Amino acid sequence: MVKVKFLGHAAFLIEGSKKILIDPFLSGNPQTAVKPEEVEADIILVTHAHGDHVGDAIGIARRSGAKIVAMYDVANYISQQASDVETVGMNYGPTEIDGVFIVQVPAWHSSSDGVHSIGNASGFIVKLDGVTIYHAGDTFVFSDMALFNELYGPIDVALLPIGGHFTMGPREAAKAVELLKPRKVVPMHYNTWPPIAQDPEEFKKLVGDKAEVVILKPGEELKL
Repeated sequence: MVKVKFLGHAAFLIEGSKKILIDPFLSGNPQTAVKPEEVEADIILVTHAHGDHVGDAIGIARRSGAKIVAMYDVANYISQQASDVETVGMNYGPTEIDGVFIVQVPAWHSSSDGVHSIGNASGFIVKLDGVTIYHAGDTFVFSDMALFNELYGPIDVALLPIGGHFTMGPREAAKAVELLKPRKVVPMHYNTWPPIAQDPEEFKKLVGDKAEVVILKPGEELKL
């Protein structure tokens, strides 16, 4: 069994034979369900350099010994801040890390520390224990999403932003579902702050019968 636990905003913990933590923004996150010191991980995936995605990656990696996997430039940026943490820099494409198949895929978004651009934004496709999970990162919808299902599908669950303003809104995310053809979809990156306030039920209506929409509250999990 693989469990996908929503930690708030865009943070998720995937638990199976390995623990994979994605975008662990917990400190300062008004939605968070857990404290950084309560989270264990083997691998930490960071989609881009914005603070609400790098989050507590360094602290959790130091405590748990997890590897931080990110775009090459973002991984170097993290290494400059924490040379004692093991990072794996990669770029768009597939790899295997500690027995976990990981594909870094494009995302249409910026990536910076708030001053300087750092690498490119990305999403991740993870295959763990026979389950395929797509975390879109921060992105707008784009037609190449159809290739993700063609190359690496079927996608069991897609984790998609719906907040608008910085990412897709509900309408665009519903189109992404049409392109990705996942079995299940979990909305994320909404209602953390006023600019990204959205009603996930509206997204669910727009998706219709194209996929099962599972709306998780922070701390809740989906079993696959």
